[in-house]
Amino acid sequence: MAVPPIISRRFSDLDWRLLLLIIPPISLLILLSISFNPINHFSSFAPLASHFLNKTSLITLPSTTLTTNYSSTAPPSLPLVNRSESTQWKDELERSRMAVCLVGGARRFELTGPSIVKNILQVYPNADLFLHSNFDKDAFKFSLLKTVPKLASVRIISPKPLPETLAQLRVLTAANSPNGIQGLLQYFNLVEGCLRMIQEYQNLKGFQYDWIVRTRVDGYWNAPLGPENFIPGHYMVPPGSTYGGLNDRLGIGDLKTSTIALSRLSLVPQLDAAGFRQLNSETAFKAQLTTRGVPFDTKRVPFCVVSDRKYEFPPGRFGVPVAALSSPGPLSGAKCRPCKPVCEGTCVAGIMPSLYKGWSWTNWENGTLKLCDAHGDWEGGWERIFDKVAGKELASERKRIRGLSRKRCVDDFTEMKKKASKWDTPPVEEICRLGLGEN
Repeated sequence: MAVPPIISRRFSDLDWRLLLLIIPPISLLILLSISFNPINHFSSFAPLASHFLNKTSLITLPSTTLTTNYSSTAPPSLPLVNRSESTQWKDELERSRMAVCLVGGARRFELTGPSIVKNILQVYPNADLFLHSNFDKDAFKFSLLKTVPKLASVRIISPKPLPETLAQLRVLTAANSPNGIQGLLQYFNLVEGCLRMIQEYQNLKGFQYDWIVRTRVDGYWNAPLGPENFIPGHYMVPPGSTYGGLNDRLGIGDLKTSTIALSRLSLVPQLDAAGFRQLNSETAFKAQLTTRGVPFDTKRVPFCVVSDRKYEFPPGRFGVPVAALSSPGPLSGAKCRPCKPVCEGTCVAGIMPSLYKGWSWTNWENGTLKLCDAHGDWEGGWERIFDKVAGKELASERKRIRGLSRKRCVDDFTEMKKKASKWDTPPVEEICRLGLGEN
């Protein structure tokens, strides 16, 4: 039976009124559901990691050339968390797959190496160590690593000049680099080479790492690396020593963020295409992260970079403060040496505020920093100063290297070689002979 037109029109009007009443609340419910249930690629870490997240620092990509006046303001300090939450996150990290990427030359490794073993590798015994370094007269000191819990891969290479492409010459600058652009390329090659070692090992073993810690051979650690520095989806770097960009002396991230952060050479063409010009290591590093949309956090970390370089004292606005190894810190990768401090307390407070905060500045408040006069060579008796600061355990390792025989060196490397899944170095006899002679 046909429905009269007037009745049909009334039903049609009613349908539209019902729809107009129903659609808005349904849409609101859908929107709220999405807002309170975001996609989290690291959901297994989220309940614990959420206690450690800071405000993210992320800059936008400049359209043409880089300016060196990036904001160096660090995110707010980490809110206090209770011990049980920190312990739970530490336990979670120890159950994860972690790689420690150690790069650089072994010049003072008898001082720094044992501190890295104690404060990183023994703190996270589940971590696999990857060592990538150049072959020189100090490489024999890597025999100290025979005590590490897990040694995955060792590569010690004879450095050769790397080709300099037009993109690299446009993007990078030789200014303030001891060995010019070639020095930057060699350093970038060690860092990205360590990433390749990790990728090769993953393919060999058929798994992927959850975390990668990238640190330097010349870093001295005076306290353990804490679990609050592992932030899913973010890349963690120390504050200070930014030189217009980001402090690149340490980095911690998951596999995705670390792969971008450690691709120091292969991302240069992208920086070139984006219009970046005349970058130093730190500004290039920051550009890498921002062009690829990687959020980063800054946290103070208990290590400093042991350096033989000479710096004027007192440091000027763009000078480099050199911390005494006895500084409580955390020093977050500032340059340091074992010395009798010449400047503490009010003296430090009179010097550090004059340093440009976006360059070599480091945190100094509350007595955390003591300064050396580093305009000359290391002072006589530095060994006694180091031993007193570092303690008996680390002092004994320094002395062991000093009295190491070539036979013991070869034996230690042979023991290391048995632990490692991959070993790519000159003959261990040659490494020990170059460093120790024929004794």
